[in-house]
Amino acid sequence: MTDRIYLNAVDADGNALALAVRDGRILAIGAEPPELPQAQVTDLRGHLVLPGFVDGHIHLDKSFVGDRWHPHRPAATLRERLAIEKSELAAAPPIEARADALIAQAAAFGTVAMRSHVDVDASTGLENLHAVMAAREKWRGIVDIQLAAFPQAGVMSCPGTAQLLEAAVREGAEVVGGIDPSTLDGDAEGQLDCIFGIADRLGARLDIHLHEPGMAGVEQIGRIAARTRALGLAGRVAISHAYALGDVDARAQDEAARKLADAGVAIMTNAPGDRAFPPVLRLRAADVRVFAGNDNIQDSWWPYGNGDMLQRAMLIGYRSGFYGDAELLAALDMASHAGAAVLGLQGYGLLAGNEATFVALPAPNAAAAVAAAPAQRLLFRKGEPVGEAATAFSRPAR
Repeated sequence: MTDRIYLNAVDADGNALALAVRDGRILAIGAEPPELPQAQVTDLRGHLVLPGFVDGHIHLDKSFVGDRWHPHRPAATLRERLAIEKSELAAAPPIEARADALIAQAAAFGTVAMRSHVDVDASTGLENLHAVMAAREKWRGIVDIQLAAFPQAGVMSCPGTAQLLEAAVREGAEVVGGIDPSTLDGDAEGQLDCIFGIADRLGARLDIHLHEPGMAGVEQIGRIAARTRALGLAGRVAISHAYALGDVDARAQDEAARKLADAGVAIMTNAPGDRAFPPVLRLRAADVRVFAGNDNIQDSWWPYGNGDMLQRAMLIGYRSGFYGDAELLAALDMASHAGAAVLGLQGYGLLAGNEATFVALPAPNAAAAVAAAPAQRLLFRKGEPVGEAATAFSRPAR
């Protein structure tokens, strides 16, 4: 057996923390470690220890990370944006290489799991999915990557896509995607019949991009919640973005929150810079699970992003006006435990028996880490220091 003890760390609240690790799993965690005479001891020198981050929404097939810089090209309509994207991606390096580069960058920031939406439509077929699946295989055991078959061009309005979504799930995608059933597809009932039908038949999860604004978007949320309840899919359905919840008054928000909570539908937000977005704390108070993702990263949609989920938690807090420690911790929960629950991860978090995979940061507590998003990250996977962490704590303390 390989025993390790990590001493002199702090937990999310800033309290003293020690971890005992045996064979890659947490044997004990608390203020004091157990007696393990043969253990290798590492002094973490006051660093904050957090579980690895979870990116609940990323597009690995779209990013230009690993490629040259692509200046952003404006577009007047969604269809124009899609055309620009296809043109730029056609001239970019292969998807597998770019996806691999972005996974590596996210992993270096401490991400241990992600849900990647991958374009599936009549023009691309399953090509993007197969490329991202190949990249995923390289990271198996390091980053847990869940794939969502994403009908970017629509379902009902793009003939053949419905069949491809089902084929994608049969070939390994764990999640069926959807997008703007009314404003893009023009047939809300048809799209929802299709994607809920696939999820129900094949036991897949659902994650629907919903950009539809105002009360029309809120009504769509109600349809999704009703179908989720009817099919008994609580905990398996998410709505990404749900901008409408940031457009409407408190009464409409509360009514939508009640439906979401009753149905067990989660909400993902990345707190986009130019758009109203869901009221995080109001939804959480109503027992709606709210999680976070980076969404697009340096691609045809926008030039921003680097894959850092701690920075994303900071941006969510910044845009939401989170100042108190409890609010900052809510933002961190969205980038960790809430995302892990939505993805259905087993054995996640800093608990005895779980895999000893964690991040150490120079911060006095978790609220301070969210507020400052320190760039320095020291990574530990299955109880072992990774990269810089392997040498950082072997040097004498200054």
